[in-house]
Amino acid sequence: MNKLKIENLYDTSHTIADSLFQKRTYPWELLPLIHDFILELGSTLALEKFDHPAEDVWIAKSATVAPTASITGPCIIDEEAEVRHCAFIRGNAIVGKHSVVGNSTELKNVILFDTVQVPHYNYVGDSILGHKSHMGAGSITSNVKSDKTLVTVKCDGEIVETGLKKFGAMVGDQVEVGCGSILNPGTVVGPNTNIYPLSSVRGYVPASSIYKKQGEVAEKQ
Repeated sequence: MNKLKIENLYDTSHTIADSLFQKRTYPWELLPLIHDFILELGSTLALEKFDHPAEDVWIAKSATVAPTASITGPCIIDEEAEVRHCAFIRGNAIVGKHSVVGNSTELKNVILFDTVQVPHYNYVGDSILGHKSHMGAGSITSNVKSDKTLVTVKCDGEIVETGLKKFGAMVGDQVEVGCGSILNPGTVVGPNTNIYPLSSVRGYVPASSIYKKQGEVAEKQ
């Protein structure tokens, strides 16, 4: 399942968590490791660049955080990031450089690469969003199956076991997710792909494609 491997989804030079990615093959393997990684990395961050305003919370001095935002650790907000009014960061979250976490957006157990935008009413849980990916207004990740069974990833007719009960979406670099879309548990979106608005997505979506609806995916020209 080479398509699902980290190197085929992400350029890990665009995240402060680069070293974490070097230890695994598939990106969802990182989800149980985010908590401890933040605690380890946070303790090494330079005090000249990062404030430490609360337990297990590190915020770059160049970042902008609205006073109405709620931030629970462990959490790292990297340089030049923007966390807007009433954002809700529930812990185990890395917000990359120049990223935007918007009004009423909720994050939980996530890695946002640099220059990611989740700017309007998004929920992103147990997920990884690649460099310059963008989620349109109201688009969300669904991270638990309705029957509460372990999440699998379907790719090219094969089923990959993840061993995880909570797994939202692995979104590659430069992916555009249209407004109001749902990325169902176990979704993996290849880089440079567009998801149509109001889509319900599951399984693997190829790189450099346009997802119109289930069973209708066009290759970008």
